[in-house]
Formats: sequence, C-alpha cells, structure tokens
Amino acid sequence: MTPLRQRMLEDIFRQTGPRFREDHADALSRGQRRVMSAVERCRTAALGGHVEQCDACGHLRIAFNSCRNRHCPKCQSLVRAQWLDDRHADLLPADYFHVVFTLPEEIAAIAYQNKAVVYDILFHATAETLRTIAVDPKHLGAEIGFIAILHTWGQNLLHHPHLHCVVPGGGLSADGERWIACRPGFFLPVRVLSRLFRRLFLAQLQAAFDAGHLRFFNTLEPLQVPRTFAHYLAPARKVEWVVYAKPPFGGPQHVLEYLGRYTHRVAISNNRLLDFGDGQVRFRWKDYRHESRPKVMCLDDQEFTVSLHRRVEGYLVERHRLGFSDHTQAYALRSFAKHVLAVRYRGPLTVDVMTDWARHDSHGSTDPLTWARRLKLLRTFLRWLQQFEPHTEVPDDAIFGPLPERLAPHIYSEQEIVDLLAAARRLGPAQGLRCVVYETLFGLIASTGMRISEVLTLRNEDINLKYSMLTIHQAKFGKSRQVALSS
Repeated sequence: MTPLRQRMLEDIFRQTGPRFREDHADALSRGQRRVMSAVERCRTAALGGHVEQCDACGHLRIAFNSCRNRHCPKCQSLVRAQWLDDRHADLLPADYFHVVFTLPEEIAAIAYQNKAVVYDILFHATAETLRTIAVDPKHLGAEIGFIAILHTWGQNLLHHPHLHCVVPGGGLSADGERWIACRPGFFLPVRVLSRLFRRLFLAQLQAAFDAGHLRFFNTLEPLQVPRTFAHYLAPARKVEWVVYAKPPFGGPQHVLEYLGRYTHRVAISNNRLLDFGDGQVRFRWKDYRHESRPKVMCLDDQEFTVSLHRRVEGYLVERHRLGFSDHTQAYALRSFAKHVLAVRYRGPLTVDVMTDWARHDSHGSTDPLTWARRLKLLRTFLRWLQQFEPHTEVPDDAIFGPLPERLAPHIYSEQEIVDLLAAARRLGPAQGLRCVVYETLFGLIASTGMRISEVLTLRNEDINLKYSMLTIHQAKFGKSRQVALSS
C-alpha cells in the first residue's frame, strides 16, 4: 500500500471507476456518472491544455485544463477565491457567530428519500427560528440576517444533513434606524433555538405529509399511513434537537476564511486521503461526537463509495424507528456483511454468496432447515437494498427446501369460550384460587382482546369499575391504551 503523496481522488476513480460503473450500472444517475468522468479527466490531455508564460522571464509552461466540476477537490480554489472577493463588501464590523442546526436520524431517513421537500423545510424552519428568537425583546430585539450553507454528509461519509449558519452578532432595530448588538461572546440561547426549531420543523413536515408531498419507499413505505407516520415522529418530538453555537470568530476576515471552507467543500478532500492500494482506501476523519478526536477509516475500494456494512446499519436503524427490534436478524445481517468482506466479494450480491454464507454458520450446522432459516433473515434487507443496487438478487424459499409452515391460529367460537370458562371453573383444588384465576384470565382475554402478557401485568389501579374502563400500560410499541369493560 503506497502513501497518497502524489496520488489523489482521481487516481482512485481511474483505477476503480470502470468496474464500479459496470457493477452499479442501473444505480448510478447520469449526474453521478458525469461527476466521476470529470474528476477522472481533470487536468489530463482528455480536456486539452493551454500555454502559460511568465511576465518577468518569459518562461513557458504547458498545463492541462481543469474540469471545473463543483464536486472536484482540485477545482474549487479559484471559484472559492472569487466568491470570497465578492463577499468582502457584505461584511459588517461586528462579531460573527457560527450556529449549526442538525436533523435527528429519524428525520434524516425521510430526507434521504425526499431531499427537495425536506431540505426546503430545513432552510425555512432555520430562518424562522433565528429571526423569531432574535426579534424577541427578551433576547435581542432586532432584525437579523445570516448566511446558511447545507451539508448532507459527515466526515465519515455517512448521510448527516445539517445547516451551517454564520450570523452577525446583532441586527437592526424595528424602525431600521440603529444597530443593536448582542452581549459580548453570547448570541442567542441554544436550548430556546433548539425547541422552537423542532416545533417549526415538525409542523412544516406534517403539513408536507398532509399535502401529499412526501414519498416513502421500501422500509419507510408504512409511513404512508397517517397513524404510522405520527408514531414514527413521536420520539423526535420528545428529544432535544442538536443546535450548536460555536464561539464568535476573531474578526470579519476570519469569517470569510471559514465560510470559504464550507461553501466550496467536497465530500472528501485530497489531503484527507492517506493510502490507496491492495483494494483498500484509508482516510482521516474527525469524530465530532468524541471531542473532534482524529480517527482513520479503512474501506474497500468499492466500499469507499458504498459500504455494505453501512447499508446494513442504515436498514436496521430504519426498522428500529418503525417499531421493529429483531436482534436475531441484526446479528445475521452483520455476520453476512463480515462474510462478504472476508471473501473479498465484488459486485451486486448474488444467491451464490448468500448460500455460501448460510452454509458456513459459526456452529457448523449441516441441517438444510437451519440454512434456510438463515437465508430467510436476509430477504427483507435484500429487497430494501434493491433501491440502491437494482441487480441485487433475492433468494427464493425453495433453495434449501421449504420451511415448516406455522400452524394457523384457532379462533374460538362463543360456545367454545363458554365451555372453556366452565372447565376452568372446575379446576382443583376445591378451596383454592386456581379456578378463579384461570376463569378470570380466559374471560379477560376473550372479552377485551388483550394479549396474555398484558393480562399478566395488570394491577389493581389499572381497573376503574366506576367508568368500566381498563388501562393497559406498555402495550405494543410501548404505548398505553384503554379498554371498555362491558357485562
């Protein structure tokens, strides 16, 4: 593995790009293909060249043309310099603050499938939050302006939508005649910003849902039902949303230097790449959840663009938000991702690599039924994965033979319930409580539709005989509900 002193992102694309485009032919958009092509051809003979001459000595130099693509890490310097030069006139002689608004993971998953709608809401909710709190006389009492820049990724290249806002430390009075400065070193209270931002964003998101502007696919498809959508957003209404205000900048010039790094930033710059070789890419990243601790991530050259491990974790997060918590499936999917990486498999997932994993479980099982059960745990994930990798294969049920079918539940008739209660009443011992307990247990289940686990956890205070109501705590999805009792 050779250090990337002279080798950069375009080197990785040139070596791995053709195979990647072939493996993911149906998943790549035209725009993504154009970006890859531009980065690969940047400053090469493919784009032509020009002659540069020194004004002082007349020395000539032949240079290849740049691609000028906004995603190219080498083509941002000139554009950045021009942008900064244009912004000099906009600077005010005041302190500037950096405020970051981050979407929680539940909302980020919706944003991934509804980018235009959700990011538009993010900009509007952020602007309304800052202006509403700033104009309040209890805080600043002034009309403010700011610059907002959207980022949709983190340093580890995972989906992480957040908005960077650079705000001057003050604003105009209501009559527009005077400047009102904030307190030195303090802009606006972060917790107040966070809670108003959460309320405004969720209200606008709900309005977009009611208007039919949101679309849901694969594991998020159940969110099309209003009740499921409301349940999905319930946790996000309770947690504190991350709004972070950094200390003020050293001066207006520092503001421009800082802004330049954010306005013309690409997903990963060349100076973060460490090594590339033997099918592996290593790069630096900062873990902002642990005090910006520097770390190194190593990815397979294909995983550098798309990681199966990250797909698995993304799928499990979405399932958990929808109320599913299957530890067996989670363990199986992570095991499968490790297997794919261990055998250095390339390209869309096929039935062959899945059956190979199913046969080689950690217990060395030779039972085809065990293999079939392991394979079954992959199916919902693989269908979800097809939205990113259309060529992903989904194994059918007959590869290792059919699994035993679950018996259909028996629905008791009214007469059978009467007979069951009568039999429970005859249980011994004659002077014991056993017969009363079982008759009450079966009667409650039959009359209320409660689950056996709910009946067994009932307490005296859950029963209100005055209003003939029964309160069930910690029911499905951790909710509580009430059941009417009728004689």
